[in-house]
Amino acid sequence: MNTINIPPVVKNLLIINVLFFIATWVLETKGIDLATYLGAFYFDSPNFKIWQPITYMFMHGGFTHILFNMFALYSFGSVLEAHWGPKRFINFYLITGLGALALQWGVQAFEIYQITGTPVAHQVLSLTSLEQGQYNPSLYSANQASTLYGTYFGPMVGASGAIFGLLVAFGMLYPNAELYIMFIPVPVKAKYIIPVYILIELSLGVAQFQGDSIAHYAHLGGALLGFILVRLWKNKNTFYDYYD
Repeated sequence: MNTINIPPVVKNLLIINVLFFIATWVLETKGIDLATYLGAFYFDSPNFKIWQPITYMFMHGGFTHILFNMFALYSFGSVLEAHWGPKRFINFYLITGLGALALQWGVQAFEIYQITGTPVAHQVLSLTSLEQGQYNPSLYSANQASTLYGTYFGPMVGASGAIFGLLVAFGMLYPNAELYIMFIPVPVKAKYIIPVYILIELSLGVAQFQGDSIAHYAHLGGALLGFILVRLWKNKNTFYDYYD
């Protein structure tokens, strides 16, 4: 019987994510929302904690969320870890995850600046009122109040930013690899389907559809950092070679 060979870093990431998901589910039955402690809040939020930029990558919002992310981690991460080795792979994964959060924060800071005139607005906002769903209509519209509330009290969770980094890296390193995509009956080369996927994320992020809770700019941040890292690491004269 053939055994599934999962590289060590990918295996450990899978285990950690599953353990976090189980812990979230168990604690939720006891009235504890683990996402409020380990999800990533906006850096100006009173709920922000220093460890959240790392821990948010291991939190997920539901079974479908973690299923698709872990399937992608196994499928693409295993190939990339075999290509780069464990050290470079884990660095890539964490850096793209941090880049995802950084771009999301940047977009949120710009949105808050447009509304309040400053990206660090907790001192000029009545956060207690916002948390209770109350706001002064002479100062903010309903959409603006919703944006402020979502930014300050909505944590970001998930490995999707790092996963998008993996997708971009796979497409750059293996552009002619054929992938089977849901609802498409024929295989499509990575160099075609992955850029289309990125463009879809960009359009969804710009459109900002009502009720869409997906952090599309975080996905783009992971993709952007993934692109930059692969280009840097392809250059054998970069600093990273001294640390291999």
